[in-house]
Amino acid sequence: MPIPEPFKKAYQILRWVSLAGLTLVIVLILWKSPAPDVPNDPSAAARAEQKLEAADRAKAAGLPAHVALDRTELNSYLAQNLQVEGRTPLAVDAVGGGATRSTSAPASGAPAAEQDPTLEDVKSSVKDVKVDMVGDVVKAYVLFDFHGKDMTLELDGHLSTEGGYVKFEPVGGMLGSMPLPQSVLNSAVEKMMASSENREKLRLPPDVDDIKIVDGQAVMTYK
Repeated sequence: MPIPEPFKKAYQILRWVSLAGLTLVIVLILWKSPAPDVPNDPSAAARAEQKLEAADRAKAAGLPAHVALDRTELNSYLAQNLQVEGRTPLAVDAVGGGATRSTSAPASGAPAAEQDPTLEDVKSSVKDVKVDMVGDVVKAYVLFDFHGKDMTLELDGHLSTEGGYVKFEPVGGMLGSMPLPQSVLNSAVEKMMASSENREKLRLPPDVDDIKIVDGQAVMTYK
């Protein structure tokens, strides 16, 4: 039985609409979103170091200690201490601040293709990181290499601590210029944190009680 002409037309239209939609998705993913406009201050990293040293002295004297970094200080500190492609091979652990050499070798006996990405794997492809803070929301911007192509990822969320570990709750995100559904964000973060190696990277140092975003500043409170 021949297919009625209206069904043929509908199929052709649907096919072209699907192709156009797929093309739009690819373009949005590959279209890099602009980095946050963080003010540049050459002395910001030194101020961050001074605040950390002052907190250490207060803690040693038995006084309450906390550190509050604004976005310029935080980004300057990250630029000096966070390992990304093209920067110094000496890396700072995700939260603890201990210097380590970056390693991304798979665990013995586990095929690399079957392993969930670790924080070290992620850092090995990252080319730039910028952080903005608005109210109690942290906004992370990551430029990374994907098979030779520069791509961007933006993640917005709430930073908190739970059971001695840093916790991130995503509230929004974009891959390139394409918004990511909340379900995708939640699933990606949950899968990343399900790895025991990743979870240990986010363990708070023994002397740190809490890390959170308050009024556009990263606040770390010591015990």
